[in-house]
Amino acid sequence: MLTQTTSRVLEPSDLDAALAVLDREPVANAFVTARVQVAGLDPWRLGGEMWGWYEDGMLTSLCYAGANLVPICATPRAVRAFADRARRAGRRCSSIVGPAESTAQLWRLLEPGWGPAREVRRRQPLMVTDRMPADIAPDPYVRRVRKDEMERIMPACVAMFTEEVGVSPLAGDGGLLYQARVAELVGAGRSFARFDADGRVVFKAEIGAATDRACQIQGVWVAPEYRGKGLAAPGMAAVLRYALADVAPVVSLYVNDFNTAARRTYARVGFREVGAFMSILF
Repeated sequence: MLTQTTSRVLEPSDLDAALAVLDREPVANAFVTARVQVAGLDPWRLGGEMWGWYEDGMLTSLCYAGANLVPICATPRAVRAFADRARRAGRRCSSIVGPAESTAQLWRLLEPGWGPAREVRRRQPLMVTDRMPADIAPDPYVRRVRKDEMERIMPACVAMFTEEVGVSPLAGDGGLLYQARVAELVGAGRSFARFDADGRVVFKAEIGAATDRACQIQGVWVAPEYRGKGLAAPGMAAVLRYALADVAPVVSLYVNDFNTAARRTYARVGFREVGAFMSILF
């Protein structure tokens, strides 16, 4: 029994306690919760370690340390402990992302050793909805992407990622990991698109993270030549309909605060702001 305040790497036997922490904020924690529900806490299956912070013997805060560093329900004391552990381990992540307040504190502590970052996005509104919009009809041409359409959807996914993150997902390993993730979402029926008459993607989005309480839409993209033509809101309404019917009762997303067009579209479809994330990209 841990009676003092301390942090440690969690083990598979800590799964129930970790899920109880994650369940305190099901929308904000959907990304990590979905991974833990599938992989447990074994680092090889999870793709990283889960760090825990204990106060008076109780697990109160978490930090996922994999390709992303993600503070979860992290108190200021927990953030300091996680920063110490991260400094000792050295930077192995490509980004730090999480609730804005705890992520900002974590970055203040890590920046002297890990900086400079390639980009810091200090405020990314977290938006949610649990219902369909009353005044926007779903685009009837937006549908699930089939497994035999990987070659059609992949260029759109690469274009969206490069536009959003500033680097190509094909760098490094030639895109093997990214292609596997896209294929995973297509195979799970969580990739959606509208195609034009020539079979090119004109709108696409995915349900990236999914639990029984909340899911998260990601990768929203409209082909450049189709922007400004009113495809985004009906397309989002179509994806939202699938999400609410088939995946979870609450649907979320987060968006860059400077992307006013996207924020306006999401608000039109009924998403409302409930918080903010922050991302540090390396």
